[in-house]
Amino acid sequence: MSHSLTPRDSGNLPALAARPLIRLDAYVAEDGSTVVNGHLLEMGGNRKPNEAILDAIAMFARTLGAPVAATVIDRSVMQVARLRVHPDGSSRTIADEDDLPPGLERTAAEEEAFPPLARVERIIQHAQREELHAAFVLASALREHLTLRRGPEDDLSLEARAIEAYLAHLRGDYTLSVTLALTVARIRCRVDLNRAAPDVARATAAWQRLDDEGQVVTRGQELLHMWGRLSAEGLLLEQAHQAMAHTVRTRLEQGSRAVPPAPSTAPALPPGHAPDTSVAPEDKPLKPTRRGLRRFTRKASRTPAP
Repeated sequence: MSHSLTPRDSGNLPALAARPLIRLDAYVAEDGSTVVNGHLLEMGGNRKPNEAILDAIAMFARTLGAPVAATVIDRSVMQVARLRVHPDGSSRTIADEDDLPPGLERTAAEEEAFPPLARVERIIQHAQREELHAAFVLASALREHLTLRRGPEDDLSLEARAIEAYLAHLRGDYTLSVTLALTVARIRCRVDLNRAAPDVARATAAWQRLDDEGQVVTRGQELLHMWGRLSAEGLLLEQAHQAMAHTVRTRLEQGSRAVPPAPSTAPALPPGHAPDTSVAPEDKPLKPTRRGLRRFTRKASRTPAP
């Protein structure tokens, strides 16, 4: 069951004394599912996501009695938009270069107002009620905004992506699950190999559910390379991880003889060299905001909602 966004609920409002750096965030999934500040909006009838987002943000602005900034990631059109919404319901978009730069100060202020951990708790609650679609969309929204603010290599961004991968697994979308989990493992191998083994193990667990032989070979070869790096660096310590590496090799050998060297002998890449990312691309890039983007530009409401 979706959560409607109620601006007078103190749990959803930014602090009244918050710095002007703080902004709201919104997300539109490819299927049109719409999230504002970690809450899935109820979309009745033919209501469009952009209108629902503007209505929700305008309610915040009226409650606060001041203009509100917002960042909208819209995967349905592959774009990120920067908004200014006023208490009278009017709104406009600005270009990325006109916005305040992300910066550590703004990121910390935004996340203090809307803590990521509180959003994770809400995601878990949806999952526990077996509302997997809602949980997955909320996880995607969290990961997208954390990645935009902090970058894909940040620990919080990686954890959000790992949660997203697990929820995709629960939904039975194993192809997406392994893609997300492999991205986590790939980034971890690149930035902190000492902590990579558990993430490679999660990606391997997702890979084991794949049926498509092309995906099995492509993803399996990358996994085998990761296990090989860990082995070469003396980081393949747990017996369970050694067994998983052996499972990958065995499955690939059963399907094809053209496989990479065994994990125990595969050389590690030189420092600063990342694994080949062409087999499982990371996030599709978003187009930057244009000034005056029509779908998020609105004149003042004649009769503002209470």
